[in-house]
Amino acid sequence: MAEDKKMDLTEETARRWIKERGVEIQDIADLVYFLQEKYHENLKMEDCIANVERVISKREVQNAIITGIQLDMLAEKNMLEEPIQSIIKTDESLYGVDEILALSIVNVYGSIGFTNYGYIDKQKPGILARLNDKSTGECHTFLDDIVGAIAAAASSRLAHRAAHVE
Repeated sequence: MAEDKKMDLTEETARRWIKERGVEIQDIADLVYFLQEKYHENLKMEDCIANVERVISKREVQNAIITGIQLDMLAEKNMLEEPIQSIIKTDESLYGVDEILALSIVNVYGSIGFTNYGYIDKQKPGILARLNDKSTGECHTFLDDIVGAIAAAASSRLAHRAAHVE
């Protein structure tokens, strides 16, 4: 029973922190729509939202979310030791650990997710542009990659489900 409560707390924390950091489920679903609209003639936003919800319900994804967001929050408050403080705060281009954490999310749903993730990470549409904006004073070094990975995984999940239907 204690394990169930812990799992509930982890999911609740992951969802709350995403929202507190300025990201709505709809924002992520918009990214899924962006990735999948040209492949699915009758794609509905409800399907995008449902797939995002399913991805976030996975324990591995929740663990990545809370780990990444915690590091972003600590960096924002200057609570990390150097040199990691400066590396995360400035989102140093050669760091790469933020992408590695995001790939743990993408990996849950297969290789198509890697392609989607790489594409969306370069394009930075929608919420990703705001999360990547360094002028706000906020630190989203991990969150921007996590949000992109959730969208890529949800897109992959949607594509796999559609392939079974068609």
